[in-house]
Amino acid sequence: MSLKTNTRTLIKFSALLCANAWAVDPASVKLIDGVTFTPTLKVSERYDDNFREVEHGRESSWITGVTPKFVLEAEKAKSAYRLSYEADSDTFHSSAKDNNTDHYLDAEAKYKFNSRNQLKLDAGYQRVEETATLDQDLENDKYTISHAGGMYTYGARSARGQVEVGADYEQLRYQNSDGINNDKERNTTALVSTFYYRVAPKTRALIEGRYTDYDYVSNTDLDSHNVALLGGVTWDATAKTSGTLKLGAERKTFDDSTGDSKIGTLGEISAKYKPRTYSTFEAKAGRQLIEGHDGADSIEQTTAGLSWEHYWLKRFATNVGYTHASESYQNIDREDKIDLFVVGATYKMRRWLDVGLSYKRAKDDSTAQDESYQRNIYLISFTASL
Repeated sequence: MSLKTNTRTLIKFSALLCANAWAVDPASVKLIDGVTFTPTLKVSERYDDNFREVEHGRESSWITGVTPKFVLEAEKAKSAYRLSYEADSDTFHSSAKDNNTDHYLDAEAKYKFNSRNQLKLDAGYQRVEETATLDQDLENDKYTISHAGGMYTYGARSARGQVEVGADYEQLRYQNSDGINNDKERNTTALVSTFYYRVAPKTRALIEGRYTDYDYVSNTDLDSHNVALLGGVTWDATAKTSGTLKLGAERKTFDDSTGDSKIGTLGEISAKYKPRTYSTFEAKAGRQLIEGHDGADSIEQTTAGLSWEHYWLKRFATNVGYTHASESYQNIDREDKIDLFVVGATYKMRRWLDVGLSYKRAKDDSTAQDESYQRNIYLISFTASL
């Protein structure tokens, strides 16, 4: 339940993740009874015609990516544990100073005490460098995100009522020189509680409350807390159709009395349709208040996306995705319209080896000066396992 902090990049590529998924079917190495180790390696070559996401002075490069991933898992009768590490190394052939390696460490523990009581704990650490940063005249954003959280569930899934209670704590820290980005460093505490009530055999109504506290390390004028209340429904009507709908309202209140409170609608919609076992359509949409930057104390964000994955043959699949995002910056005159498109194909040469091809296009039409851009990425990848 980690709260994603680096919204700028994640929003722009949220619809494109399907082209980067680990599609290979890896074999695990048994270490001892109930404990397995699974290594995977992905090697890619891509051409990025605007890796800094700028309107003027675009830079392009061929980029070689090497991504090893290691997963350690252990299972017992009523518990399961998972520890994973992934290193994402990029070598820029036209800009050696941008070579970097991102690190991702995640841990997860699940406990099923009985049919009515379950607990999930997770923690993670990321160390990331981005070439698409807000100020290209200085240096790339270099930051770490660490978090720890959990979710407790009371009530069997088949019961008439079920309650989920979750909490998460996250720290965002920057490693740039001369205090660059120090004003963005913050601690985020989030609480969520959801009550489900079964109204039909495969349909549940829900009501959800959320509380999020943003505590900035130095830029305390942005200290605030968000309170949200949503209602909705989740369904798994048939093997072909499932989804969740949540609608409500959200209020952001700043600790500084001079800051204006923000009130906005909040919504999340996700639906999946499988007309065939080998073909899947997925639609997602949302509206929320997110943390601001470039002088905005918050951003009202609306997103909508559609993706389609289809297996033409047992070993050959394609995927297509499109997302549109609209961002309205609060307290400053700026509106961004972001369009994301991806098309890709994966061929499973062997059980342990996949070959992938993809094309990604991102376009940002901003009313702010020098903030619009277009970006195209062409990629071929090889993913291997044992």
